[in-house]
Amino acid sequence: MTKTADILCIGSVLWDIIGRTDLPMIYGNDKPGRITRIPGGVALNIAMQLQREGLAPALLTVVGNDTDGRVLLEECQNMGLITDHVLIDGTLPTDQYMAIEAQGHLVAAMADAHSLEKAGHRILAPLETGALASKSAPWTKAMVIDGNLTEELLAQISESPVFAKADLRIAPASPGKAERLRPFLGHPKVTIYVNCEEAGLIAGKDVHSAVDGAKALIAAGAARALVTEGEKSAVDATVDQLIEGTPPSIIARRVTGAGDTFMAAHIAAEARGQSRRHALETAIQTAATYVSGH
Repeated sequence: MTKTADILCIGSVLWDIIGRTDLPMIYGNDKPGRITRIPGGVALNIAMQLQREGLAPALLTVVGNDTDGRVLLEECQNMGLITDHVLIDGTLPTDQYMAIEAQGHLVAAMADAHSLEKAGHRILAPLETGALASKSAPWTKAMVIDGNLTEELLAQISESPVFAKADLRIAPASPGKAERLRPFLGHPKVTIYVNCEEAGLIAGKDVHSAVDGAKALIAAGAARALVTEGEKSAVDATVDQLIEGTPPSIIARRVTGAGDTFMAAHIAAEARGQSRRHALETAIQTAATYVSGH
């Protein structure tokens, strides 16, 4: 029997190729370390954490009809994720991401999410055909949207009646794609999850802290913003209230996926009925545990 999804994760599902070293690195360095290939991508990272938190996420994405795509879908299914609605396209390769981390800090990264961009609106078909929802019966539960989608598609989603009743949780894929999320400013049912740099880019202002970033986003029209500032601070802001939390002191062992883990833990905490302050603290602690390598 097919599981019923209680949250949708829309965006990148790909292979993460991560090189990590405990040694310091600068541009041009060649250092010994460990290289892993694991399932990743913003939407998938969030879905995996949501599943660990007891939710039933369904993926809306595209993979190639190649070995990489078939193995990736099998991995997702083995983790308990709902893949029934994933678009499989034999003309496109399965996307991938590459990052180098040194001493718990990101040195460089590159995302090849071109297949997701080329698939475009086709990945959303289950929300219009009745497989998951339709224009007359739109999705009303939580929905994660990943900034790896094209700027054009994100703008369409922000205005579409198919998404109008959903609890929309939005994540940028990276600072380089943060400005794609501007169409969601002013949307009454959107919560934006960003880091301090991304907040400034979306708001179009120089910001120097998570508090500054959150205030800038709210002033720019965001209904709700959660802004992180690494080991310094995390903020949950609306027009009426700003809540700030401080991450625990840890030794960082990994960073790729930390923001996705924070976001998923926060969504799951609120789904369990936790207060805004408690949910923020839960997300901070969960992300800290992840970054510490546990």
